[in-house]
Amino acid sequence: MGDSGGSVVSVDIERISFGGKEHHIQTKHGPVSVAVYGDHDKHALITYPDIALNHMSCFQGLLFCPEAASLLLHNFCIYHISPPGHELGATPISPSSPVQSVDELADQVAEVLDFFGLGSVMCLGVSAGSYILTLFATKYRERVLGLILVSPLYKTPSWTEWFYNKLMSNLLYYYGMCDMVKDCLLQRYFGKRVRGGSVVPESDIMQACRSFLDQRQSMNIWRFIQTINQRHDLTESLKQLQCRTLIFVGENSQFHTEAVHMTAKLDKRYSALVEVQACGSVVTEEQPHAMLIPMEYFLMGYGLFRPSHVSSSPRSPLNPFCISPDLLSPESMGVKLKPIKTRANLGV
Repeated sequence: MGDSGGSVVSVDIERISFGGKEHHIQTKHGPVSVAVYGDHDKHALITYPDIALNHMSCFQGLLFCPEAASLLLHNFCIYHISPPGHELGATPISPSSPVQSVDELADQVAEVLDFFGLGSVMCLGVSAGSYILTLFATKYRERVLGLILVSPLYKTPSWTEWFYNKLMSNLLYYYGMCDMVKDCLLQRYFGKRVRGGSVVPESDIMQACRSFLDQRQSMNIWRFIQTINQRHDLTESLKQLQCRTLIFVGENSQFHTEAVHMTAKLDKRYSALVEVQACGSVVTEEQPHAMLIPMEYFLMGYGLFRPSHVSSSPRSPLNPFCISPDLLSPESMGVKLKPIKTRANLGV
């Protein structure tokens, strides 16, 4: 893979990973792993996951939905960027390497685009990843076509988030990925229905995520938490955003209030909020079907559609008869996206 920009070079490490190719790219702010899925000639969709997750644990649920895979892979080549040291098979980052700032991670996204020769892209981020991509959109406005944000962050950490992040940081530093850290992370990711309790057993999603977290490099997670815990407020920068924005948030998400406030700060003509009932923060894994209809109509505003050969069953979330009337408005299907507040039921 050649270098399309002067500051980025490939170290020539690629491996096949679940149908995609993983590229390890050296940037001015350190190495970054990017898993690429799809046809390089299509529009680019950039993803960025939450703390301690990567594309296999943060976006797999969404892409395993046949309708979502059809919609996204038909229109996009997907570039999954992992936070430093979060990729599959990651090794510990050297303690001598400085912890990157949020601005450096946003600049790193720009260098990834330069490496692949990408112009303007669509962005999909979850929580901490949504902050990095929103910051990227405010710094490189001409390079972002649209933002799809899941349980997004845009302000400095609340006292509660700051405390939990500091607690996890200390535990990771001294004890590694212990059960308390996993419990804190799982509470951050999922709603009560998925987490279970004394009477209801843990769901398969929870058990799979616990197993996944056991494989993470503790100090790499520690570094990303340090970065996110020192983020700055983007309130003023949001006013300068020039792209349309679709925000999803679970009603049980720790970041529900922040997502609602963020929507209020954006231009109402070009933003929409979708609340997902009985769901935590990582909607892409917990209730990915709830994202399908809003995403489909959001992308219609860019002239992007699902392939017509995909069947639409009566239970399909993309069946026209299941579409909310609000989403059929001209504003929603055209350049101006109508601000909406949708509750996506479990049966959808």
